[in-house]
Amino acid sequence: MSKETEDFLRHRAQAYTKVFSGIPAETVLEDLAKFCRANESTFHENARIEGIMQGRREVWLRISQHMNLSPEEMLQLYNPTEG
Repeated sequence: MSKETEDFLRHRAQAYTKVFSGIPAETVLEDLAKFCRANESTFHENARIEGIMQGRREVWLRISQHMNLSPEEMLQLYNPTEG
């Protein structure tokens, strides 16, 4: 992985942590968790609705992942063959 890619991933991880920290961020994350079905099934009888809910949940998982992994863990996630 290039130095530029490593720097980019570190910067992005820091940005997610900075944006989603503090009291206002907690309020937003709580709302997003509900809206994105963070802790519940996305199953729905209507496949189109289920697809929409899965998309929402995918966004939640990305935010959560970026907030909970260190820059080094993110580097490993994006480039599992190194390290």
